Amino acid sequence: MVTEKDLSKLPDQPGVYLMHGRNDEIIYVGKARSLKNRVRQYFQPSHDEGLKKKQMVANIDYFEFIVTDSELEALILECNLIKEYRPKYNTMLRDDKTYPYIEVTLTEDYPRVLFSRRMKKNGSKFFGPFTSAGAVHDTVELVQKLYKIRTCNRKFPESFGKGRPCLNYHIGQCLGVCQGNVSKEEYAKNVEKVIQFLDGDYNDTLKDLQEKMLAASEEMDFEKAAIYRDLIESVEACAGRQKATQLDGEDRDIIAMAKTAEDAVVQVFFIRGGKMIGREHFFINVRVDDNKEDLLEYFIKDYYTGTPFIPREIFVQFEMDEVELLEKWLSDKKGSRVYIRTPKRGDKEKLVELAAKNAQMVLDQDREKIKKEEGRTIGAMKEIAELLGLPGASRMEAYDISNISGFQSVGSMVVFEKGKPKRSDYRKFKIKTVEGPNDYASMHEVLTRRFSHGLEELEANGGDIKDSFTKFPDVIMMDGGKGQVHIAKQVLSELGLHIPVAGMVKDDHHRTRGLYFNDVELPIDTHSEGFKLITRLQDEAHRFAIEYHRSLRSKGQVRSFLDDIDGIGPKRRKALMKKYVSAEKMAAASIDDLADTEAMTREAAENVYNYFHPVNSD
Repeated sequence: MVTEKDLSKLPDQPGVYLMHGRNDEIIYVGKARSLKNRVRQYFQPSHDEGLKKKQMVANIDYFEFIVTDSELEALILECNLIKEYRPKYNTMLRDDKTYPYIEVTLTEDYPRVLFSRRMKKNGSKFFGPFTSAGAVHDTVELVQKLYKIRTCNRKFPESFGKGRPCLNYHIGQCLGVCQGNVSKEEYAKNVEKVIQFLDGDYNDTLKDLQEKMLAASEEMDFEKAAIYRDLIESVEACAGRQKATQLDGEDRDIIAMAKTAEDAVVQVFFIRGGKMIGREHFFINVRVDDNKEDLLEYFIKDYYTGTPFIPREIFVQFEMDEVELLEKWLSDKKGSRVYIRTPKRGDKEKLVELAAKNAQMVLDQDREKIKKEEGRTIGAMKEIAELLGLPGASRMEAYDISNISGFQSVGSMVVFEKGKPKRSDYRKFKIKTVEGPNDYASMHEVLTRRFSHGLEELEANGGDIKDSFTKFPDVIMMDGGKGQVHIAKQVLSELGLHIPVAGMVKDDHHRTRGLYFNDVELPIDTHSEGFKLITRLQDEAHRFAIEYHRSLRSKGQVRSFLDDIDGIGPKRRKALMKKYVSAEKMAAASIDDLADTEAMTREAAENVYNYFHPVNSD
């Protein structure tokens, strides 16, 4: 849940925020001029953004954010992230048509400057995306006028001299390409000036426009001066460069870090096809003699050993001693040339600075959260190990038996490693050898199957640990007290295993009150993280068993002894199970009591009674 403390850490800067649901999925992406003000609004009771946003807020488990240098950059990044994650509650900004581009058709002998809605791989050079379609139209018109770029869609040189020149030629806004009045080389010089202008070198043009605007004002031609003023505003609006979208369409990783004496955070921005599509941050434990360059080298080696994708370029914050060796290693892994660069100027340097800024924010604001999370996981495991007198504990396994009114038992095994659920190692068991509601016998079967399988796999693997069954726990936590612990110890003794076993004891209100270990019930502080972890483990084992039982029932895979009695169908079976809490109580009922059950007949009641009280043939 989002707390006031979480909100207080938001910076008063532009950026993008990502709302996460309870299953860690991204459910909404938004941008803000001020992250502090915008995100806080969602959690103010008086603030109303409609039913859909209200539903979204109710499903937010936590949020994260990426700081940008401007609101314009935030808007572009928001679009990229929405396209990447398709969040449930985002309905806007899903179409490339939201953002216009300027296209220079370099594949043509006499290139044009066009307004475009999509950036294609067609050999053209694209500028953008931009936020204002009107400003783009004005800028396209401006460069066409300033550099006399053709606006027609004829093919040259095939169309030279065919047809009359257009109006633009007659008013001096076109060089007359259609009449063959300009050479390809001369026209190319004007196109190069257009590219320089759109690439950010627009100071000379702005200066020229400002001089013309002042001259028109002095001549009292205010209408003309207003035209130049509007064009200046359009140029300035389109001149803003976007770090969130790189124009060359390359795949890049941007890596930067922030460091203290004890901790470091590495921030990685992922740019794919020229667009920033996301980021990840990684925490590194720092030793006294570690410097930033060494940590960066260590991270690159570790990270790209495990990641399946290696981009063509990696921008890093610091120059490293082994950069050539790292490039060769990465190139061999990728199968093509990989470059590691340390940008010194321009937008690429600013992008690295942005990653470093975000790394510093994560380090400053999440340090307390990290320590708290470690306390409730690794710290809680240490508490439990100390309580049981064990040298340490990393892996715990808990077991539970589930049956509905005593009918058809199933078993569950849940695993926690370093204080967190490891769901890939969970296992389910159908009870095969036990008839009726016998939890102790069912648990004996489950544990025997689990550890026998593990020992068989270990022997087959030559002692190598390869899966969840071959990896044995540091401690077994049984859902119950002395009886369940005794069953577990019996199974381990039969198999020649030595694993500590503790029972999670509950009080009369079915709440965990302590641990039963070595024939003694150990009291535990109910406010401690260790106690909370035991409760989570116990609840998870129970939930997993119940969930498995329900899934089998819904698939019709669970049978009870009632299915084998003549005259008992689904309706009567359900009525009997509802009336009698257990098979024992049903066995103690008289024929009259059984017949008094909803939907039952006298004959069916006698069949049930005779099942529990068979007539002795002797």
